[in-house]
Amino acid sequence: MENTRDRKWNFRRHKQFIGGEWLTGSTDKVLVDRNPFDGSIVAEFTCASVADVDKAYRAAQRVRSDWDGVSPDDKRAVFERAVSYVEEHTPEIVDLIIDELGGTRLKAHFEIGLVLGMLEEAGTFPARMDVQNLRSPDPDRENRVYREPVGVVGVISPFNFPFFLGMKSVAPALAAGNGVVLKPHEDTPIAGGTLIAEVFEAAGLPAGLLNVVITEIPVIGDAFVEHPVPRAISFTGSTEVGRHVAEVAVRDFKKPILELGGNSALIVLADADLDVAVNAAVFSRFTHQGQVCMSANRVLVHRDVFDEFASRYVAKAASLPVGDPRDPDTVLGPLINRRQADRLAEQVEQGIAEGARVLLRGEVDGTLFHPTVLTGVTPEMSVMREELFGPVACLVPFDTEDEAVAIANDTPFGLSGAVHTSDLDKGVELAKRLHTGMVHINDSTIADEPNVPFGGEKQSGFGRMNGDSSLDAFTTLKWISVNRGRARFPY
Repeated sequence: MENTRDRKWNFRRHKQFIGGEWLTGSTDKVLVDRNPFDGSIVAEFTCASVADVDKAYRAAQRVRSDWDGVSPDDKRAVFERAVSYVEEHTPEIVDLIIDELGGTRLKAHFEIGLVLGMLEEAGTFPARMDVQNLRSPDPDRENRVYREPVGVVGVISPFNFPFFLGMKSVAPALAAGNGVVLKPHEDTPIAGGTLIAEVFEAAGLPAGLLNVVITEIPVIGDAFVEHPVPRAISFTGSTEVGRHVAEVAVRDFKKPILELGGNSALIVLADADLDVAVNAAVFSRFTHQGQVCMSANRVLVHRDVFDEFASRYVAKAASLPVGDPRDPDTVLGPLINRRQADRLAEQVEQGIAEGARVLLRGEVDGTLFHPTVLTGVTPEMSVMREELFGPVACLVPFDTEDEAVAIANDTPFGLSGAVHTSDLDKGVELAKRLHTGMVHINDSTIADEPNVPFGGEKQSGFGRMNGDSSLDAFTTLKWISVNRGRARFPY
């Protein structure tokens, strides 16, 4: 199954990475990794079996205790070398992101920047495994609280930002002292899987501490989550699948860490700077073809400025170049596969059948889905209630701030949001009323920084990531008390 692309990029491994070795999966099932734009084969993998998954978890468990003995400075050096490796190979990684997931050059550089920030932040974790001393009412007692790794973490990464969202769990989990087994999405096994293994192998991570299994769910079922070794499962993906992952994990008292879908609202008040608001709203909806969980599916605009905003928004959306992601002028490349494009087209048709009015109708050509803008929508319509994972937006007028808040909160999701207004204090107060994990004033709904608590409410996830939140996610606390006097007991 040698692929000519492997000779171009060293990190394009098409095997399993288990116990520090590049191995062929032990099934007869072949996973074909295709370019979503032209359908060409990027790589082929022989899928991992349940036995391969077991081997990966056992390797992580076995090596993890050795990682405990590595000094914080030496651990940090691994992450510094990982940063250097990514920086040195940025041109090749850009090409990979374009080929494997249809990301544009702009998107690829944006994703790599996020990865570098996450690696740098994770590199600080080994020195942050602090011991706390807490006061006791007993003057003879000393209370120590130790932060310890949970043990082994299972990570399941998605297809939209696979390099970053895989690294977002893998790097902090490793830095906090854990072993890791990573299973990337079947549409992005390299960017979300073997590339990450290549980075840490080159950085000198102990062999076996990180393992990557490439496989499909019909091949292994729930074995990745059910395995007895991992004590935490970090999943990024759809709410439907995340719910199942959580149910399986909790049955065995594993910690589920979930980053799930969204249906974000971007609110434009009457006093907003419309130039900024239009640009932010277009960026919030059409970045990476709208395949971002934080995308602004719903753009809520005060009625006083709705017509002008809608006119500008539609004109800008219609002007976005759609096509080959290798073209540096392309803003919208392909959706990840034809199934996703067909599903999105069905959602648009259903919305129109339910009464939505079309302001811009983009054509669908295979996996290329041109920008589409709807209005005349109501909260009960499917296009307002479902996550639209593609370049389709709903523009909704409102009359009062209370109405805008009610519409924004009328969703089972609660990931991100934005408010545009010239009155910053008013924007913050309105943002506090939104039932989401994150809100951005006069900015996009799409944002992520390595040290802020990232995560959602309701069906958008469980827990927080980044900075101290990731440290909490991948560690546990142990209380050890020391009695320096003579303990007394009632009997």
